[in-house]
Amino acid sequence: MSLSGVCVTAVESRPAGIVGASQSPSRRPIGARIMAFVALTKPRIIELLLITTVPVMFLAQQGVPDLKLVLLTCVGGYLSAGGANALNMYIDRDIDALMDRTSQRPLVTGMVSPRECLAFGISLGVISTLMFGLTVNWLSAWLALGALLFYVVVYTMILKRRTSQNIVWGGIAGCLPVLIGWSAVTDSMSWAPIILFLVMFFWTPPHYWPLSMKVKDDYARVGVPMLPVVASNKVVAKQIVIYSWVMVAVSLLLTPLGYTGWFYTTVALLAGGFWLWEAHGLQNRAKAEVSGGKLKEMRLFHWSITYVSLLFVAIAVDPFLR
Repeated sequence: MSLSGVCVTAVESRPAGIVGASQSPSRRPIGARIMAFVALTKPRIIELLLITTVPVMFLAQQGVPDLKLVLLTCVGGYLSAGGANALNMYIDRDIDALMDRTSQRPLVTGMVSPRECLAFGISLGVISTLMFGLTVNWLSAWLALGALLFYVVVYTMILKRRTSQNIVWGGIAGCLPVLIGWSAVTDSMSWAPIILFLVMFFWTPPHYWPLSMKVKDDYARVGVPMLPVVASNKVVAKQIVIYSWVMVAVSLLLTPLGYTGWFYTTVALLAGGFWLWEAHGLQNRAKAEVSGGKLKEMRLFHWSITYVSLLFVAIAVDPFLR
């Protein structure tokens, strides 16, 4: 399988269209079809991206940014990330059909055809780029387009099926929203968004690897070499601890550089401290060769979402307490 001339390893999949395979997608109920197209954008993932975008706009403004600008940035960001996610599903439809956690995605069930998904993803990418450029600024537009292309081409098509470091470097796409949020307000770059970019860069592997530990059999079945598939739990947990310490250390750089004050620092220390407690707990259980439900790897995964939410809420609130 290929897209834009880049080859992707394919695996044999069960036929798309498990739900009502004899009926073409266009004849499905309109409500279900709409929800299927929404599902192509992966709304839950985009929620997290917006959580890292909007607070940075408050930091850049050092107060409340123009609310119309916030709305346009959120809509543009949703469309861009949604287009990237739809194209990701188009490329990965073969392995999605074989993995339990993705077996109900719209392309697998046949609710949306591959051609529709491809057209939908490309259209969202074009619309979002033009929207950013014409209503926000072109720096934000190119950053959003860069995030889309990085996620689709570099991560999905090149890294995901070839290296256990896929999520490390592929996660760069998920770091770019902080740069977009800053550039939307200032039409420029600064050290603050770069630091937050690095926070998200070092956050992504220890956020995703615990989930990969939980579903590693899924990834192994389709030949995707996520780190937990090719390495022991002890090795994965050690990597999680290393990335976690670097992430927390980087998160504390904003204050000495003068971008944040006591409130953000307090939240970063407390939330980061609890993160490290959980990371080391996972490492200790892995060293003891605990497996199954007793490994409790999902505790860190769920906390990672809470952590990034608290950290970026603190970023938004901090300017009002200085």
